[in-house]
Amino acid sequence: MKVLKILVVDDEIAIRQVLAHAIRRLGHEVITAKDAEEALTEMAANEVDVTFSDVRMPGMTGIELIEEARRRGHECFFVIMTAFASVSTAIDAMRSGAYDYMMKPLRNEDVEHRIKLIADLIDLRNENHALRNAAMQVSDKVFHSASEAMARVDRIVAKVANTDATLMICGASGSGKGVTAKNIHNASRRANKPFIPVNCAAIPEQLLESELFGHCKGAFTGASTKKIGLFEAASGGTLFLDEIGELPLAMQAKLLHVLEDKQIRPVGSDRFTPVDVRIIAATNRDLPGMIERNEFREDLYFRLNVFSILLPSLSERREDLLPLFRFFLENERKKLGLSQSFEIDAEVEAVLLGYDFPGNIRELENIAERAVILAEDNLIRVEDLPQQLYKRAGVSLPEETNLRDRLKQYEQQIIKETLDSVDGDRRAAAKLLGLGLSSLYRKLEEYS
Repeated sequence: MKVLKILVVDDEIAIRQVLAHAIRRLGHEVITAKDAEEALTEMAANEVDVTFSDVRMPGMTGIELIEEARRRGHECFFVIMTAFASVSTAIDAMRSGAYDYMMKPLRNEDVEHRIKLIADLIDLRNENHALRNAAMQVSDKVFHSASEAMARVDRIVAKVANTDATLMICGASGSGKGVTAKNIHNASRRANKPFIPVNCAAIPEQLLESELFGHCKGAFTGASTKKIGLFEAASGGTLFLDEIGELPLAMQAKLLHVLEDKQIRPVGSDRFTPVDVRIIAATNRDLPGMIERNEFREDLYFRLNVFSILLPSLSERREDLLPLFRFFLENERKKLGLSQSFEIDAEVEAVLLGYDFPGNIRELENIAERAVILAEDNLIRVEDLPQQLYKRAGVSLPEETNLRDRLKQYEQQIIKETLDSVDGDRRAAAKLLGLGLSSLYRKLEEYS
């Protein structure tokens, strides 16, 4: 059985000491806290596996501690302890996410039994995680690039993923910065913890500090409850700061202090909270140029730019264009539950290769999604592509497409494939399609 890190939370020092002694005799590491606030601080600083917590304590109760810990992203097992047994307390504890519920005074054999059960669950969870990671490595949902430009990126990612180094991902809009950040997180030792993306350009300036660092109740007009910030929510995991170049200068200074001190201060609070978060930032802007214009702090730039990853645009990795298009077509086919893969007309390939894709990979993915909806007979034709591709490639526009008719054709294709899969059993087909039997008969009559 692995050595667990166990947190004991109780306002009575004698109970903390007795329980901590019993746990240490079992060979596990113990941390103690006198109340919920101190417990949350310990959770932020340590990878806690199990928490034994009293229910009635000054400040937050044990049940409120569970709820707050869950909001902050702490995924340890909770065992609630109380000397005041009631069915409602037990129910509240379980609803809040407690693993178990124990009556005081605790017996050493009961504590040992629960720790053994939890240790077995942790071993099983870790085994499942390892199997899931192994499955992801051979999954066809991962695109393997053939370009040398992306091979260089992959080599850097492989070296830095399992470190805690702060990263800066640079690249044009739609080049895959978010996907790269998530891949780094998934390959790191933080993969079991939260990955929280933040679009810095999408949050109003007056709300940024509260969103990132949280706020206390009454900190400003409208702050009717305490709010956990995204730094605390990502505790133990990765915070992805996309569009970092859009941060106002005042917020840049506050972010710099957080990166240097590894602690935050919620709006309206006079207390600092330690945070254990890996930062990955991304931008499509020229940050060195912004520094020269006094629009971005140089000290923050160097703090974020410990490792820099420059993603090539799609036009710089042309050998990936058609394989990526087929990859996106296959993903859309699986999403829609279609059995037959799509073929691509030769003229489509020529049009795609002749287009410069200013929207990069995101634009190509959108084109693939549209083509799947409009395609007939599982063949992607040139008329299934957006008009801007025709204009660039010099292809004459087809007659205007009636989208309603195309959607009907698409629906007819799905119904036919479903009926074929169940050997014409209409009742079974209706169940698979999520239709009533009478609705299916009406559609069959309509498409007769």
